[in-house]
Amino acid sequence: MEAGKQEKEEEMKKEDGEDMAAPGAPRKGEPGAAPHGNFINYAAFNPPARRVALLPRELLRRLLAESPPPVLALDVGCNSGELTVAMYRHLTGLDQPEVGRSGQLARVPLSVLACDLDADLVERARGHNPHPEDIAYETFDFMDTAARDAVLDAFLRRHGRTRFDLCLCMSVTMWIHLHHGDAGLQRFLAAAARAATFLLVEPQPWKCYRAAARRLRRLGLPEFPLLPDLRLLRGAGGGGSGRTEAEELVALLREEGDMRLLSSLGSTEWGRSLLLFGRTDVALGCIDKTTD
Repeated sequence: MEAGKQEKEEEMKKEDGEDMAAPGAPRKGEPGAAPHGNFINYAAFNPPARRVALLPRELLRRLLAESPPPVLALDVGCNSGELTVAMYRHLTGLDQPEVGRSGQLARVPLSVLACDLDADLVERARGHNPHPEDIAYETFDFMDTAARDAVLDAFLRRHGRTRFDLCLCMSVTMWIHLHHGDAGLQRFLAAAARAATFLLVEPQPWKCYRAAARRLRRLGLPEFPLLPDLRLLRGAGGGGSGRTEAEELVALLREEGDMRLLSSLGSTEWGRSLLLFGRTDVALGCIDKTTD
């Protein structure tokens, strides 16, 4: 009986990877323990290097090649910045050793605006930013239209642009969904799609919603009031439409953001899909699953 109970508990811990016993996992009362996905030391138990390794650098470089330099990227829900930095180094080629006679890979000029609603985590990110000339961290709630537009527009004006080239939404859709409901998720996807030409999304499957609710109960925090009423992205496992969460997300972004799926880039070790979308009005000549 005890063995069966232990196996069940271990399986529950694995459902979203955010094991409460992991190093750096949040504890009640700490900054980042609030149920918005703003976890302290998130990278300690979800290493950025493993996630960015799935990204096809050369494909992304080709897609962004038509943009005037620098390439502009928006990272929504950056937490304490480790993944932002890993993405920056991956896309610019700074994480590569010298190759052949050509020396380092040609560096892609990249300027990143990373945002999070947790001021403590943003301050932490600023304090550990190895590329302050190219990565800017700002605190605001992406769902606050006025705050979002003010920061994004100011950043874009400094670069003489009206849109980002790439928007990163890595493991953030669930938190928007839980706190803002189905309508809020639709607004979020529409806003992210308007903000950029290409959109990279790592959606959480429905089992992560259950794990997030369970984590709140363990911490003695109020549960998500909107969770029982959510209908979108439930997938077959959540009693939804029968389509996978990824299939539902593709349909939502087509409807809400006029974006098409360009490539499914595989799954992380937590079983989350990495999906690359592009605006339907952009002509593309190289859409495949090319990797480095």
